[in-house]
Amino acid sequence: MLMVPTYSLWEVEKMIKEFIDGLYSFHFLQNALITAIVIGIVAGAVGCFIVLRGMSLMGDAISHAVLPGVALSFILGIDFFIGAIVFGLLASIIITFIKGNSIIKSDTAIGITFSSFLALGVILISVAKSSTDLFHILFGNILAVQDIDMYITIGVGVFVLLVITLFFKELLLTSFDELLAKAMGMKVNFYHYLLMILLTLVSVTAMQSVGTILIVAMLITPAATAYLYANSLKTMIFLSSTIGACCSVLGLFIGYSFNIAAGSSIVLTSAIVFAISFFIAPKQRFVKHKKHN
Repeated sequence: MLMVPTYSLWEVEKMIKEFIDGLYSFHFLQNALITAIVIGIVAGAVGCFIVLRGMSLMGDAISHAVLPGVALSFILGIDFFIGAIVFGLLASIIITFIKGNSIIKSDTAIGITFSSFLALGVILISVAKSSTDLFHILFGNILAVQDIDMYITIGVGVFVLLVITLFFKELLLTSFDELLAKAMGMKVNFYHYLLMILLTLVSVTAMQSVGTILIVAMLITPAATAYLYANSLKTMIFLSSTIGACCSVLGLFIGYSFNIAAGSSIVLTSAIVFAISFFIAPKQRFVKHKKHN
């Protein structure tokens, strides 16, 4: 029989104290905390547009498609952001091309593309690096984030949030009513690919914390949770970013305290918050149905 360990309030307080002491003592934990918060905020913001556009599968595809770009960058000795953006956009173009020039539906095109890119990425990493590096790229290792990685993450985060702020109205309109946006003369395809670039950038930075496999959870889960509460896009973005940041901190604490994978802990924490919100959110139909019954 499986025994689930239980912890007293005193033991929990002790773990919190050890975590806080660790933040003062260990530089790697400070880097991990800052990186986790930034990724939580930025992924939460971009995830809102992904959820509203019904592009969760596309988010999954792009997050997997950056893998061969990163591997190729390692082999060629160039910045991995360049390879990731190129392959992320390439995947987006291939999916759009298949969808627009075939009877095959978009979800099938996405499935074919992202599985192919992921397989190519695994092969390239196996050729270029050891299996340990492959494990870290696939599943993340936020406790191993270096200073330069943290600064890049902060820089990318600021850039992504700035672009969202500058093009907020356009992204809002193209997300809610594409036909109206076209009628008003907006370049709908331009904003689609702009969002793909932002998605690619977030995917590359989030790779350090949760890895390629779980990036989509960082994008979708906080945004889906915020969607259950928010009545406007601005509120949704604020809530999603807040949930993403809080779950990142809590997940990092759980991972550090229990010596388990921090990336997976962050994702599971987000999933638990969503599960609770599913039952208690005022907008959620589940509650209304229960009341009627």
